[in-house]
Amino acid sequence: MLSPKEYCAQAQANVTEVDVHALQQKIAEGARVIDVREPGEFAAGHIRQAVNMPRGVLEMQINQHPAVAGYDDALQRIAEEPLYLICRSGGRSALAAQSLVRMGFDKTKVISVAGGMQAWEEAKYPQVAGE
Repeated sequence: MLSPKEYCAQAQANVTEVDVHALQQKIAEGARVIDVREPGEFAAGHIRQAVNMPRGVLEMQINQHPAVAGYDDALQRIAEEPLYLICRSGGRSALAAQSLVRMGFDKTKVISVAGGMQAWEEAKYPQVAGE
């Protein structure tokens, strides 16, 4: 049986990851970011451009992303451009990325942010709270 840490490490080894510095650059270029933390965590502080879709409902709500809401082919549209997933430390975002890849998303276009919001904060990148 795997420990939670081992399980997350396995997921991290099987998905595409970037660090927060690469994410910051991609955000400047208009990247889409999904924060998979719980709503309370998101409210306490998040990347301004991020959309909150908690890990527990991501697969069921991915077609409701604001970039594609209302389109009949929402899943196809969301899959066309890279999608960056972030959580607190990188474990949940890796699990979320792995799940989306299993749904058929391109492994190179579903990207987990290594270190998550902890690394984002350590790098002193901007975030907002209460939105």
